[in-house]
Amino acid sequence: MRPTAYRPPALAVLLAALLALGGCANYAGIVPEVRQLDELVANATRGFDAWPEEGWWHRLNDPQLAALIDTALADNPGLQAASARVRRAEALAGNAESALWPSLGASTSNTRERFSEHGMIPPPYAGTTRSINELQLLGQWEIDFFGKNRATLRAALGEAAAAAADRQAARHLLAANIARGYLNLARLIAQRDLAGERQRQRSEFAELVQRRFAAGIDTGIALEAATGAIPENARDIAAFEEQIGSARHLLAALAGKTPEAIDSLAPTLPENIAIDLPETLPAGLLAHRADVTAARRRVEAALNTTDATKAMFYPNVNLRGFTGFSAIGLDQWLDTANRQSGIGLALSLPVFDAGRLRSLYRVSTANLDEAVAAYNGTLLEALRDVADQLTTLAALDHQIAHQQATLQSAERNFRLADQRYRADIADRLSVLNAEAGLINQRRAAIDLQARRLDTRIRLIHALGGGFSDAPAAALARQ
Repeated sequence: MRPTAYRPPALAVLLAALLALGGCANYAGIVPEVRQLDELVANATRGFDAWPEEGWWHRLNDPQLAALIDTALADNPGLQAASARVRRAEALAGNAESALWPSLGASTSNTRERFSEHGMIPPPYAGTTRSINELQLLGQWEIDFFGKNRATLRAALGEAAAAAADRQAARHLLAANIARGYLNLARLIAQRDLAGERQRQRSEFAELVQRRFAAGIDTGIALEAATGAIPENARDIAAFEEQIGSARHLLAALAGKTPEAIDSLAPTLPENIAIDLPETLPAGLLAHRADVTAARRRVEAALNTTDATKAMFYPNVNLRGFTGFSAIGLDQWLDTANRQSGIGLALSLPVFDAGRLRSLYRVSTANLDEAVAAYNGTLLEALRDVADQLTTLAALDHQIAHQQATLQSAERNFRLADQRYRADIADRLSVLNAEAGLINQRRAAIDLQARRLDTRIRLIHALGGGFSDAPAAALARQ
């Protein structure tokens, strides 16, 4: 007996043939071109993982500010829109996940039709009018041999994680902007109050010069200068009132309220904020920034989209099956004799598509390059932002130290002038001149103090504002 020759399974032969034909449509020569700058944040320092902490504004010991930020986080329309984008991205991820599983559907139809006497339908139905009835249960499963659907799902989950990080970035930016606006309002109120003191001082000074002019001691030029300073200062007070109103309106808008909702808000400027900065701030802290994380998630999503597009060059395998009833006429429609069923395996592979898949793959690699470039840009901007705040803080510390010394000198000069006046050694004019210098130094001190507080808030935001990537990371790993 001659030995029976081995015959490989028909499916294996068909797969081998399709893979061989796949060489006609391939992605050779299409590669990403932009390098990702991950080494800038590769060495994160664990000791700073919890800095700044979420809800840092509660440590400022200002219940009014904390309540304003908490209200804004609940009512701000921008955050509500960001939450809607997250829900949409999660729904799209759910849609992508459904492609991994078999689908099952049912259909039924009833068609009234007259059959041709000389057509495909034989007697006794030829030439009659009957109803064609069908009832079917249909099943289909795309077997994801080459990972296209899994890569698509990972891409969708990455986009959802990026949307969640974007929402967190919006939350932290909103909290920082409200805190900065609140401190700016406090600065404006302090400057307006100081301008009121200066108005009293200038009025007293003008009265004194008026008496000296009447006595022939001062000139008309001195009198004009003294009286002209009063409306000038009143103009400054009016300007402060305008800025205070605008600052309140801005805070109300950020909090999702109408402009008049916080017209009575009158915060005071604190000496410092009760948040101590770490002694060193490694670049790895930028991994806690929500915008950097969102950009990185979009790079991961683009990578997975590229993988999904690459898998389109390979065979597509679908398992299909159906069962049900089909009959002409209603009387025997559901009879077991009219039962029909079937199962089959369908394979498809692009052989020649005029470059469509290569073009799609070029699009996906270009999108990947764009995402990497956006990530690199976000990362570099974050590094610059942190460096700017640190530089400004260091410079402000020196300026404030010098300003404090200048202010103390102005205070001593005022006290000495006042003591000499009370001892009848000097006149009132010298006291008012010393007081004018003291008020000017207080103005400068208020602005420097407000700038330092504002810069500390900006640094907290620059380092993520307490962002944690744990929820987004868990979502991306699904």
